[in-house]
Amino acid sequence: MPGREAPLTSAELPHDTADMGLLAPSWAGSEVAAVTGDAGYLRALLDAEAALTRAQAALGLAPERAAAAVNAAAAEPHRHDPRTLALRARAAGNPVVPLVADLTAAVADRDAEAAAYVHRGATSQDILDTATMLVCARALDTVLADLTRTADALRRTAAEHRDTPMAGRTLTQHAVPTTFGLKAAGWRGLVLDARERLASVRGALPVQLGGAAGTLAAFHAYAEAEGGPVPAPGLGGRLLARYAAETGLAEPALPWHTLRTPVADLAGALAFTAGALGKLAADVLTLSRTELGELSEGSGGGSSAMPHKANPVRATLIAAAARQVPGLAAVLYGSLAAEDERPAGAWHAEWQPLREALRLVGGAARDAAELTAELRVHPHRMRQNLDATGGLVVTERLVAALTALTGRHEARRIMDTAARRTTQEGIELAAALHDALEAARRDEGGSPAAAPEDLTPSDPPAPSPGTPPLPAARLRQLLDPTDYLGSAGAFVDRALARTENDPQEPV
Repeated sequence: MPGREAPLTSAELPHDTADMGLLAPSWAGSEVAAVTGDAGYLRALLDAEAALTRAQAALGLAPERAAAAVNAAAAEPHRHDPRTLALRARAAGNPVVPLVADLTAAVADRDAEAAAYVHRGATSQDILDTATMLVCARALDTVLADLTRTADALRRTAAEHRDTPMAGRTLTQHAVPTTFGLKAAGWRGLVLDARERLASVRGALPVQLGGAAGTLAAFHAYAEAEGGPVPAPGLGGRLLARYAAETGLAEPALPWHTLRTPVADLAGALAFTAGALGKLAADVLTLSRTELGELSEGSGGGSSAMPHKANPVRATLIAAAARQVPGLAAVLYGSLAAEDERPAGAWHAEWQPLREALRLVGGAARDAAELTAELRVHPHRMRQNLDATGGLVVTERLVAALTALTGRHEARRIMDTAARRTTQEGIELAAALHDALEAARRDEGGSPAAAPEDLTPSDPPAPSPGTPPLPAARLRQLLDPTDYLGSAGAFVDRALARTENDPQEPV
């Protein structure tokens, strides 16, 4: 067609391939996105290399000047281009190999002899796994802080709305009355559960050091080759402990090249957290529908076409994350089945799914903190919706009350008849129930039931055989949904007694 431009070829596209989150608003701009980006990973890789040389120097396996030189060179991540490293990583299958070459050259510029101690005795997986754990630790610190903010906001909301009645819904339909305080307390409980799991995993994130096949034999060999005494059998354990101390990570019992418990545990905790926040988001999305209007986000998102809209964007992004993280966790669990002492493919398959899971959970935690801090609750709409079924929301209670008068089977039959007429004919439940009771009395040969408005505690009906009537005052009480909240308030109090450091709810 005249004037139509030809599409750009790959050679004509911009060469900046950095992933800034254009299609991932759920994590774009978050602290976790920065920590887990290529620059964040590069920083962690250099930190892992520097810590290894420091650990060896502390045990007399490397000179102090070598540790100082490696430290200084590693403190300059700007000298390394992530894109160039990524392209060169294709040759060896991981970015550590080209990075070690560049770091060695940078150290040699400072101290030629110190260059020999860069990466000495380690394998690429030692450095990449350790760097990954450093990235995870830094990301989780941010996530844990946001979960704390979320839990604090939900505590305030649950306390404020401890007794705010609303319709409980099961299978999308009104069930029985509940309170918004109980719902918010439930959200908070899930957030604290997630925080507990992530904090446990965070504290156990281990350093990785095993050498070529998990024996640390190279460190023994270097010590022997340099003319020192034969290394004691405990050298590996002491080096592992020192490396853990230098990185701030936990000391593992064994090298875990193919024992991927740390990654699997993290995958499970991330998936749980995404789901916990997803539950909150799912409820907010449902309750903020126009037809319900019981909740709204404090700063809803606009529409490109409809000026009137205030979309629940924070909840939408959290819900999107909750749908993605379980699939990523499945990949990470699959990598448990890793062959030999170091695997081909299983380890490599972890890198991107783990990073994306961290990003998604980090973004969801940020959005949850913002959402709960500004959440708007509309009790008047909750009450309007609670009354929408004309009393049907308390039929469970009415059956219990009628059972004492007629027996369970007959009470359920009478209530089913009345509820069906209310639903199908639109008549008030009180009138439908009166008619059903009167019909039951006629069937049993009793006298007609008095009209509900004629029945008061001071004017009881005359005794008669068959189904007894229900006094009007009692019926009004039974039909009041705000008077049928069970232990909701007590459960809120019980839930709010739980603190971040006390995962067990009081009995």
